[in-house]
Amino acid sequence: MLMRTDPFREFDRLAQQVMGAARPAAMMMDAYRAGDDFIVHFDLPGIDPETIDLDVERNVLNVHAERRNPAPKDAEMIVAERPTGVFSRQLFLGDTLDTERIDASYEAGVLTLRIPVAEQAKPRKIQITGGTDRRQIS
Repeated sequence: MLMRTDPFREFDRLAQQVMGAARPAAMMMDAYRAGDDFIVHFDLPGIDPETIDLDVERNVLNVHAERRNPAPKDAEMIVAERPTGVFSRQLFLGDTLDTERIDASYEAGVLTLRIPVAEQAKPRKIQITGGTDRRQIS
């Protein structure tokens, strides 16, 4: 089940301020297929692109990024609602994707990955021989 809104967001924020409870920072994501590519968008606003690390091992894509606190060390924080620290997320990729040709770009706070469908996974026509007529089956 997917929730579009989080009715407990304000409660969580209050509990975090009162108790100092740290909740893991979310790396929001959209994913869809467009033609022969899977496209994945990660929301990473305020992230220095130098801190983004991507790796693939056995069809598992790992995304790591870090947002540092922009305030100087001697500053007195009045409000601190933006999560800082290390963000990470894993995606399990199917065997039908070409993990050797993943393209990544970062623009306007969004990390975009293009993961092509592997050639062997694309639909193809098979030639049938025999008899007098040749025909293709899709």
